[in-house]
Amino acid sequence: MLAKFRAAGAGIVYCLRTQINMAVHLLAAMVVIGAGWYFRIAAWEWVALTITITMVLAAEALNTAVEVTVNLYTKQYHPLARIAKDVAAGAVLITALGAVAVGYLIFGPRLGF
Repeated sequence: MLAKFRAAGAGIVYCLRTQINMAVHLLAAMVVIGAGWYFRIAAWEWVALTITITMVLAAEALNTAVEVTVNLYTKQYHPLARIAKDVAAGAVLITALGAVAVGYLIFGPRLGF
């Protein structure tokens, strides 16, 4: 059981070391968490932020897994490989845009937007 947690941790560390977007998303999450503490947001808002942050980070990790798997399979250009990578990146974009919407709904009124 402990070995599985170590493997999962190694995967997260790999993402952070090799994917700049994962680091950017993690930094954004820390800023949002700090803003949540600063503004003393409600419990339901913490729930929304927790789910949102988790979804974005998980999507970025899955995107990395898809990219690495496709790269393992072929080094040559293939249109289906490109589609797999583009769709995975699109999933990250969808979750990131959703996160912006949640952030706007929670913090917008507090910032005068």
